[in-house]
Amino acid sequence: MPRTLKCISPIDGSVYAERPVLSPGDAAAAVDRARAAQPGWAARPLEERTALVRAGVARLGEMNDEVVIELAWQMGRPVRYGGEFRGVDERASYMASIAETALSPIMLQDDDAARRMIRREPHGVVFIIAPWNYPFMTAINGIVPALIAGNAVVLKHATQTLLVGERMARAFHEAGVPEDVFQNLVLDHDTTEGLIAARAFNFINFTGSVGAGQRIERAAAGTFTGLGLELGGKDPGYVMEDADLDAAADGLMDGAIFNSGQSCCGIERIYVHESLFEPFVEKAVAIARAARLGNPLDPETTLGPMASPRGAETVRRHVAEAVAAGAVAHVERFAADDDGCYVTPQVLTGVNHDMAVMREETFGPVVGIMPVSGDEEALKLMNDSEFGLTASLWTRDVERADALGARIETGTVFMNRCDYLDPGLCWTGCKNTGRGGALSVIGFHNLTRPKSYHLRRQ
Repeated sequence: MPRTLKCISPIDGSVYAERPVLSPGDAAAAVDRARAAQPGWAARPLEERTALVRAGVARLGEMNDEVVIELAWQMGRPVRYGGEFRGVDERASYMASIAETALSPIMLQDDDAARRMIRREPHGVVFIIAPWNYPFMTAINGIVPALIAGNAVVLKHATQTLLVGERMARAFHEAGVPEDVFQNLVLDHDTTEGLIAARAFNFINFTGSVGAGQRIERAAAGTFTGLGLELGGKDPGYVMEDADLDAAADGLMDGAIFNSGQSCCGIERIYVHESLFEPFVEKAVAIARAARLGNPLDPETTLGPMASPRGAETVRRHVAEAVAAGAVAHVERFAADDDGCYVTPQVLTGVNHDMAVMREETFGPVVGIMPVSGDEEALKLMNDSEFGLTASLWTRDVERADALGARIETGTVFMNRCDYLDPGLCWTGCKNTGRGGALSVIGFHNLTRPKSYHLRRQ
């Protein structure tokens, strides 16, 4: 019998979905079909490709009532939040709206002597390896611009969200995108790495852990395959002395515990000017205590289970180690905390950068808060990380935030908000967060290659 992948639901530990993995031969054949179909897809007018992709996104939206329930069962997000379609639609619509401009040739000369220009060409077959934490939005970041630009797309979704790839493929196929142009494949790690090493793809877009990103880089070594990697994060927030205290507490705590803290750009550490430290902590603790932990199918639940026992164990270990080293945990254990996937949200003070909870990616509903004397100390602490995805600054002074942001080692600087992807801006990171960039004009450029023309007239 073929090996299967199983989605174990965090709601009750049951097997929610199970799918057989493709054999290496069948997987290679599927990629071959994508490669054969890609030139015909690229030959279609840009307007036609864009319209079909828009229709696929709209069809996905029509499935949202079913999708919301499936997400709760697969990765634990409460149904009260209504799924991810609003974000999917925002990103897809923006990328579609800028496609003509982003993909237009750069014309340097067109006169009696010559035509000189740079065109954007599709890579060919783009491989997208999507994560489970925001399974539709992270996937759409690559799928939409890749297809619009004329690439074929092969999607491999996380085991925890097995049904998401199927939903996306069904929606796009029903809207008219050819089946071989957009394929969802169920692959194990060995087959995935084998395809990459065999140069089956022209570009690979991966979102996930640093360790998995390193495995992809090793598999691709020597193939010269382009890589876009969004890996770990330990995103900081900094509350300056002139900040709106209520807005800062509400915004940063939402960034820390929404989606059970399982967000690539979630807030994992907060630095607060010493003049606001105590009132900020008081507000943060009140927000955490007000969360309602429980079954995500219950509309009253605001905090669902973490997606897996392994992730929950990391959270509990980081908290326990911090407390043993002198940190103070301010939130009492919730009744719904089952020592499994259901985890009490936690606010820690008395923390420092010797503790894993302030240095390693926790990826759960816990945040450490430290007082700082001012911008210089905050900057030093924010940059004291192996990661660099986002940083969130809370102040009334735009110029101060701009100047400080220039010195922060990060991919995105927020002011008075956090945990958000603006599709008009490039989503990128530095250090161990990875490389490349999604969304914006740059997202289109990363999913295409430049091709130069120097056509000299006689």
